[in-house]
Amino acid sequence: MTDKTHDPVAMWQKMVGEMEKGFNSFANQAMASPEFSQVVNRAGGVAAGAQKQLGELMEKYLVTMNLPSREQVTGLAERLQAMEGQIGEIKSMLSQMAASSGLSQGSDTASRPPRTKRPPSEGGEQA
Repeated sequence: MTDKTHDPVAMWQKMVGEMEKGFNSFANQAMASPEFSQVVNRAGGVAAGAQKQLGELMEKYLVTMNLPSREQVTGLAERLQAMEGQIGEIKSMLSQMAASSGLSQGSDTASRPPRTKRPPSEGGEQA
């Protein structure tokens, strides 16, 4: 077996462990300071403000280009989904009504158009 003091993997693991401990202690000290929390709060506020301005700018651009915004498309999708649900309910009610009245939904007469052309009469004129 190899000796633990001369094992390169063990030495590497020990070195990485020591580096992690040092970094963790440094990060804990930095995060404990009030200056760090102020910087993080300012950065978050700036990012939120920039995101809001970008959203407003994008909304104006879409209006100018006569395109719907994300909110408008989402609203349309929700309304369409509600209509599809209502159509499904109407279909089920119609099929229940047809079943209760004894009508069949798949009959051939329902799928054919009405016959409007009449056959020629037997006593018609001959040329």
